[in-house]
Amino acid sequence: MEPLFGVVLGLVLAVASSAHNNCTCATNRWTVCAQDGPGNCTCRLLGSNHRVDCSTLTSKCFLMKAQMIPWKEKRFWRPPHRLSDSDGIYNPDCEDSGVFKARQCNQSNTCWCVNTAGVRRTERGDKSLSCSELVRTRWIYIELTHKRSSSAFDVPAIAKALTHLFESRYKLHPRYIAAIKYHSPLIQIRLNQNKKPRWDVDIADAAYYFEKDVNDDSVFHSNGKLSVSVNGDALDIEKLWIYYVDEKPPEFCLRQLAAGISAVVTVVVLTAAVGIAVLLILKWLRTRKYKKVESKEMGEIKAPSLE
Repeated sequence: MEPLFGVVLGLVLAVASSAHNNCTCATNRWTVCAQDGPGNCTCRLLGSNHRVDCSTLTSKCFLMKAQMIPWKEKRFWRPPHRLSDSDGIYNPDCEDSGVFKARQCNQSNTCWCVNTAGVRRTERGDKSLSCSELVRTRWIYIELTHKRSSSAFDVPAIAKALTHLFESRYKLHPRYIAAIKYHSPLIQIRLNQNKKPRWDVDIADAAYYFEKDVNDDSVFHSNGKLSVSVNGDALDIEKLWIYYVDEKPPEFCLRQLAAGISAVVTVVVLTAAVGIAVLLILKWLRTRKYKKVESKEMGEIKAPSLE
C-alpha cells in the first residue's frame, strides 16, 4: 500500500511541477505568471502589475510600459534581445483599460497629445498643454517588401496568407483588413477600424505585434521567428513601414505648413533684396565709370585751347 501511495504522490507532484512550469502567458512574454490554484495560472504585466488576459493581445500602451522597465528587473525572464534605441518607445501613461491617455509627458515636463496608437499628433509643449480627447486611429497602412525571388508571388495567395496570419496569430477579425495589394516586391496591407467593440482586437495592437515579429523581437512567449508561407514558399520580409491615419487631422500639420510657407517667403524676400542690391551696385559702378570717361573726354577737348 505504501509503495502505491508513494507512486501516486510522485505522479501528483510531477503533474503539479509540470503545471507550474507551464504557467506562462502565450501572447505576452513580458509578464510574471504564478499558479494560484489547480489549473489556474495568473499572469501580471511587468511595470504595472496589471492582470493580463493571455487569450488575446495585450494593449500597445501596456507593452510599451513593460519595455521601459530597467533591464535588471527583467533578469528572471531572460529575453534574447535587448531593446534598441531606434524602437521609438517611451514610458506611456495608460488608462486601466490599457488605452493610451490622450496627453503624454516625459521626465523633462515636455508633453504632447497622442492617438489611440500612441503616436504623437501635436507639437510638443509644457505641462499646460491640454488634450481634450483621445483621437482614434481609423486607418493603418502597413507597407513591406520581401526579398526578390526568381518569380513574383500570386496576388490572391499573398492576400490569403497575410489574412490568415492576422486572423490566427494576431486575433484580428478579417473585417478589419480592408485590402491587401501586391506589386512585387511591395506589399500594402490596409487596416480599417472605425469603432472597436470591447471584445475585438485593436488594429494598433495587431500592427504593433506584427512590427515586433518582423523586427525579430516577438512579444509572444514562444519568441519564434515569424514565418509566413505562400503556397509552400517562404515570404521573407525585408523592410517594413507603418503609417497611421486618424479620425481628425494632426494638429501640427497647419503649423508646420505655416512655418514652411514663412520660410519660403523669407527666402524669396531675401533673394529679391540681394538681387536688387546687386543691381543698384552695378548701376552705381556703371554711372561712376561713365562719369570718369566723360571727365577725361572733357579734359582732352579743353587742352588745345590752353596752348
